[in-house]
Amino acid sequence: LAVIDIQGDYTPDTEGTDEEKMRLPMVSEAVAYVKDELSPNSSYGACYFPWVQIKDDFSSNQLWVPPSVVALGTFSYTKKNSAVWFAPAGFNRGGLSGPNRSSGLNVINSRMGLTVKERDALYEVGINPIAKFPAEGVVVFGQKTLQQTPSALDRINVRRLMNFVKKEISRFATTVLFDPNVQVTWDRFTGKANPFLNSVKTGLGVTDYKIVLDKTTTGIIIIGLVVTSFKLSGIIIFLFLFKHE
Repeated sequence: LAVIDIQGDYTPDTEGTDEEKMRLPMVSEAVAYVKDELSPNSSYGACYFPWVQIKDDFSSNQLWVPPSVVALGTFSYTKKNSAVWFAPAGFNRGGLSGPNRSSGLNVINSRMGLTVKERDALYEVGINPIAKFPAEGVVVFGQKTLQQTPSALDRINVRRLMNFVKKEISRFATTVLFDPNVQVTWDRFTGKANPFLNSVKTGLGVTDYKIVLDKTTTGIIIIGLVVTSFKLSGIIIFLFLFKHE
């Protein structure tokens, strides 16, 4: 999952010679860039807005960093404290300042304050806003991927869930590679895959799942996952191809 920094955000003085007011972030420019120039439609990418200010705990220096820096930190924090299929956003897992420090850095400010209308404009095109609240401080307030087609995969937590499941299931599948296409082989695979997928279900990663592997599938493992993401639900089908000899 690529986390990219976009045009229309803050330009530091090390990257431009314009006066500061000309280098400040602009929501309209960021939205236009993603919508008209970038024109993405992939669940394997995500972007955030705007830059944030962090304080170095060792030197006490304050500096501005791109939003991708702290966004990646929330991914790690979410995996460590919850699971990859939980949203790396909101006050619990996206709080960048205060005791949580979900990015792993001491975030003290954002480059611009965002109104509700501006947050909505950003989110509509797939830009995850980093907002600032009076009590909670700076917070990642969105978790969309750059997929424009509405589906469960337009959410970061679902994309990360799918990456995680595909990696583990592929690892199980290699253990039966080139084995006879018979019941005992199918049972060996499902004996590993079922407990794994059930643990994902128990951990609230999926609503339900089903594995189809028998003489009708002819060397194809069919796995259906029922996932729920905010108001969107869907069934995602994995096809794993492997050869028996």
